[in-house]
Amino acid sequence: MHSCVTRSRHIRALTGIAFTLATCCAHASDWIVSGNDGKYQRVEGRDTYPPDPRPDTLTLLDASRFPPKVTAEVEVENGIQGPPQAVAITPDAALALVGAPTRYDRDAKKLLMDTFVQVVDLRASPPSVTRLDIGSHPQGIAIDRSGHRALIACVDGSVVVLGIEGNRATIVETLKIAKKRLAGVSFTHDGRHALVSLRDEQGVAVLDVAQDHVTDSGVRLASGVAPYTVDVSSDGKWAVVSDVGLAGLPSYAGKLAGDADTITLIDVSHEPFRAVQHVSVPSLPEGVSISPDGKWIGVQAMDGSNLTPDNPGRHARGKVLLFAIRDGQAVKVSEAPGGEAAQGIVFTADSKHLIVQFNVEKQLALYAVNGGHLRDTGARIALTGGPSSLRTTPR
Repeated sequence: MHSCVTRSRHIRALTGIAFTLATCCAHASDWIVSGNDGKYQRVEGRDTYPPDPRPDTLTLLDASRFPPKVTAEVEVENGIQGPPQAVAITPDAALALVGAPTRYDRDAKKLLMDTFVQVVDLRASPPSVTRLDIGSHPQGIAIDRSGHRALIACVDGSVVVLGIEGNRATIVETLKIAKKRLAGVSFTHDGRHALVSLRDEQGVAVLDVAQDHVTDSGVRLASGVAPYTVDVSSDGKWAVVSDVGLAGLPSYAGKLAGDADTITLIDVSHEPFRAVQHVSVPSLPEGVSISPDGKWIGVQAMDGSNLTPDNPGRHARGKVLLFAIRDGQAVKVSEAPGGEAAQGIVFTADSKHLIVQFNVEKQLALYAVNGGHLRDTGARIALTGGPSSLRTTPR
């Protein structure tokens, strides 16, 4: 077991942090967390680190109402580098986990990646942040529906298993499942398995989850190039993976022009799990999400909005795509303009809205899903940093 090391941080409560979680949880709650990178700014496809940056933050949203309400904002370390699944929140919204901790060394002009996960006690007043060193840089994070187990996918090919009790998280075990970077991770709805993206080695690993142990089943599922984010439906039938293509491979030296990438639909309704469809989407599907009712897939694709103006594939804005799951296939039904080099995407619990992270604009954008028609509502939630990771409570 490893203990947490506490580091005091300035915390800003937006609604008087005793925001009565117990009261809120009594109704049909829908808690969502957004990790926000305050030190980084993409400028026409170029990475910049402006002087006098704002701090990185974790934003807590109550999405049981429309538009969702910002309930708290806590200073953490979080970065845009990696899949937009580097945050997670327990079912009772008492504790959040934050990965992808990064710092910018201005003298060396170098981004530094730390090896701890941050444990945020949201019921403390004000919320407290502790650090748990896990030995590798954490990327995707998932918490199961019991709220007592978390998985963290790391850049060294390991999956760290955490046990959660109350406001504490401890390391239970570490699995080495690859030699290179992992990316997104999600539990299946029944909690008996988890899917982990093998970003550099390709494919999706299936983990077996028992009450007291997590093991690598050895099963690997087909994916597109550089599998990234992973989401699983609440009806226990489907999983979807975003494949970010050549741009997602380590130190890719070739010049990219915004060519198409894919998402992969996986049947998890019975074993063995099987990839059943690879669907072409615009370049860099950074985020992907399945609606809680199992009917829709939302995709946030950059579509060249991450490229520099001299690149022929450059577009000013990305796209948000909506697919229907019909007869075991994903069928595109609608699309709408997105943000510039946007990041994560999630459905609200009622499956009626999509929340998309507009990173460059430092906003959360809200889209309506109405019978298969996707519409930008025009509603925005302003943030102090560029949103980079987005998760709901386990569903």
